[in-house]
Amino acid sequence: MAETDREAEVRARRDRVGGVLRALREIVVEHGHIDRADEHVVADEFNLSRAEVRGIVSFYHDLKTRPQPGVQVRVCQAEACQSVGARELTARVETHLGVKLGEADETVSLDPVYCLGLCAQAPSMMVNGRPVARADLCDLAEELPV
Repeated sequence: MAETDREAEVRARRDRVGGVLRALREIVVEHGHIDRADEHVVADEFNLSRAEVRGIVSFYHDLKTRPQPGVQVRVCQAEACQSVGARELTARVETHLGVKLGEADETVSLDPVYCLGLCAQAPSMMVNGRPVARADLCDLAEELPV
């Protein structure tokens, strides 16, 4: 039986420290999400049960199991950001996007994150992988969908 591209991608990480997690994250980067077939490939390659792989996937918030919308917004909910207005920022972003924290629609997802390493420049958020310090909805309105 011929090896698929995903099997080759997973096999390349088999002997590395943290290989399972690296393989799963690479699948998300390359393909947008992890589907059941990907879980089977990872389980077979790393000699794990499918339940073990599913447990890893469900534990890590960034290991998505469905295709993601074009705009991904993450707002920091950690204490440093909360102390300078992250809850208010989150409420304004929810209203602006029309989705609640932890939800998505066909165009945008809004997820919590618990530290972007920008504590001294809080509140912070991330838009499509780009960190934004001292985040303010007014400054970001052009980047976010209406």
